[in-house]
Amino acid sequence: MPRLFGAEHSPEDLRRMTGQMSQVAGIRLSEFSDGRARGMRVADVYTGSGLRFQVLLDRALDIGAAEHSGRPLAWTHPALGGPELYEPNGAGWGRTFGGGLLTTCGLTFFGQPENDDGDDLGLHGRISHQYGEKIAVVEEWRGDEYVLEIEGQVRQSMLFGENLLLTRKISTTLGADSFTVEDRVRNDGYRPTPHMILYHLNFGFPVVSPESELLASLESSRPRDAAAEAGFARFSRFEPPDAGYAEQVFFHKPRVDVHGYVHAAIVNRHLAFGGSLRYRADSLPCLAQWKMMGAGDYVCALEPANQWETPRRVLREEGRLRYLEPGEDLTYHLELGALPNAETVAAFESTAVPAR
Repeated sequence: MPRLFGAEHSPEDLRRMTGQMSQVAGIRLSEFSDGRARGMRVADVYTGSGLRFQVLLDRALDIGAAEHSGRPLAWTHPALGGPELYEPNGAGWGRTFGGGLLTTCGLTFFGQPENDDGDDLGLHGRISHQYGEKIAVVEEWRGDEYVLEIEGQVRQSMLFGENLLLTRKISTTLGADSFTVEDRVRNDGYRPTPHMILYHLNFGFPVVSPESELLASLESSRPRDAAAEAGFARFSRFEPPDAGYAEQVFFHKPRVDVHGYVHAAIVNRHLAFGGSLRYRADSLPCLAQWKMMGAGDYVCALEPANQWETPRRVLREEGRLRYLEPGEDLTYHLELGALPNAETVAAFESTAVPAR
């Protein structure tokens, strides 16, 4: 039975004590009415535990703002804009990157801008700026669980080019402190197509603070470049905001549990509060960490991916680029949530030790 407000309640109890289930948990559909995101459809999901998050239906069903009991989990940025404002060339992706708890990068490319065999590839690919379609919302009792689900399709296609379909289902339950993202990517075209995907999971203040620490069981770690090398000894801790800070990226090889999952979290020790991540390692074997301690750009992203951040041209030339054959599909599973108190932080630490 769901646990809500410190007690367990049967479905019949809640039916008798509420006028409708949306009094305690549900999914509300709306549109942004102002600014750069005006007209974008959004779903506000709330579970009754204090967990609340936005699903950006017209931004690939990515996750925008997220919080638990009024405490933010995600870093957000005012650049957020609708797909019609997307600038695909060079670093133009950053003109509409609004942060949020999840931004999907791909589906044929992620990483720094480059040209691969005549194909101009802008920062982090196109999928996060594609409209969702065939949106379906479910709010229903399944036995003793009250289930909240949003499912939709997002297509990345081009005449004489790729035709990839992302089907995404976001699920949670009454009383839950977390939600799952289940993705299936299918090649609907008739030619092999490069497939690169990275989940850009952006945690912000107060999850990220000078009192915070990255928790993850890691086999090995390495810096991306000279800037990251300078901060490598402190990749798991966070400095105060610095206007002159240069971003640092680290590549980690995480340990995998007996069920095939990786666990990671960022925890504010002072607040006993954090954001957590759990995902299947067989489909997402790579984990990057983007640490940006800039003033106003104060964020740490954990980034599971199906390839290391390597120029696609190099991956292709070396025979390491993943292709989807016609009709082939791949699935990805992630769980994102809050660690709202000392008890949940301690429970997480029983599965993952401090990174360094």
